[in-house]
Parts: sequence; C-alpha cells; structure tokens
Amino acid sequence: MSQVAGFARYWLCDMPRASKLNLLPIDWGKESLGRRLARLRKERGFTQVELAEKIGIKQTLVTDYETDRLRLTAELVVRFALALDVSMDELLHTKAATPKRNRAGSNRSKLYQTISRLSC
Repeated sequence: MSQVAGFARYWLCDMPRASKLNLLPIDWGKESLGRRLARLRKERGFTQVELAEKIGIKQTLVTDYETDRLRLTAELVVRFALALDVSMDELLHTKAATPKRNRAGSNRSKLYQTISRLSC
C-alpha cells in the first residue's frame, strides 16, 4: 500500500460520518440539538473556533454538529457539556424537559455536605 493510500484510508476511517441508520426522528421540542448547542455556545461567549480548541476537535466539526449534519457521540456530549459548563441533561433536552430539583437540593449539594462533614 502506498503512503498516499495509507493516509487516505486513515483519514477516511477516522472521520465522523452521518449515521446510516434509518431511525425515526425524536421530537425534542422546537429546538434541535444542534441549535441548542449553538445557543449554549453563544450564551457562554465562545466562538466555534474557541469551543473546538477547548474540546479538541476542528471548527468545521462544531459547525456540522450545530447544523445537525452530524450526530453527537456520547463522548462528545460529555466534552461539550464540560466545556459549556452545563449538565448533559441540559445539553440533550430542552430546559422545560429538565427535571426540577427537590427541596433537599441537588445531589451535588448533598455530596458537598457529606464531604464537608468528613474529617481529615
């Protein structure tokens, strides 16, 4: 195999592709996942280039995810959520679909209270 063919095979095999599955669309409300991703990015003041650098991908991929040309993998959902400082639930669902916290507070505050009671 020539060096060019080896590079082409490597490049083509590792590039994300649109899903070939014929899945029924999921109704997430009026805002698509890509639009939500773009909205959250803009609310946080990031450009596509800055967000791409922060999560370790190319800017063109951010564009493809924001325009719903590509579907996010589980790993990228985690990366985007961490970079945008949102929960994965908020990234994947509309705010209306996000469950309300109970009176005791979030699990994070319970964990913090538990840790603060520990003695070193």
